[in-house]
Amino acid sequence: MEVVIERACGMDVHKDNITACVMTPEGKKIQTFSNKTVFLLKMVDWIKQHCCTHVAKILDLKRN
Repeated sequence: MEVVIERACGMDVHKDNITACVMTPEGKKIQTFSNKTVFLLKMVDWIKQHCCTHVAKILDLKRN
């Protein structure tokens, strides 16, 4: 299968935190961050550290 996006991050957003999953050629890394501004800035730095070119929110299709 052809690789279209080499470095990407998916986010699962909740009321109190965000879980981010970075996929790179080196593998998958998952980390959870609080929704407080200081931790959101740390999340941005973490995503940049992995040189992600695409970031997307994971949709929960079960919700009404």
